[in-house]
Amino acid sequence: MRFQILLLLMLIVAACTSVPDAATVPPDTAVTSPPEDTMPTNEPYVNPFSPKPGDEQLSRGSVFLNEVSLVIRESYPPQISLSVSGDLPTPCHELRAEIGSPDAENKIKVDVYSVVDPNTACVQVIEPFLEYIDLGTFPTGYYSVWVNGELAGEFDS
Repeated sequence: MRFQILLLLMLIVAACTSVPDAATVPPDTAVTSPPEDTMPTNEPYVNPFSPKPGDEQLSRGSVFLNEVSLVIRESYPPQISLSVSGDLPTPCHELRAEIGSPDAENKIKVDVYSVVDPNTACVQVIEPFLEYIDLGTFPTGYYSVWVNGELAGEFDS
């Protein structure tokens, strides 16, 4: 019985409180674009972890992945990223990620690895990392993302 009375009182209080109106724009207000220098550019996304010139002189190394998950930003179209955490073999190793285009089955394959100069002396301790790798946007469809041969996640675009 007390619960019902308490619930009734809460409903009465909620009904009596006023909700402030959000700022509204009058219907005759002119709509203008922001200044040109503040507009985002339409330049294509460049993956900062893609292979770089000179990588052919470096040794390819492994990466120890601890956690890989998809990050789906609520936008239209949805923007997809990978959250990748793990360890590089040494602080001298550099992270690389090659992102493939969706295949006929809408599988997106991502190859994550490291490169290192074999002639550089480096302290032998693991180097933890946490990076976000943007995959971009995709046409309407169902996709799966595979990182180093393992399913990282699936999404609808």
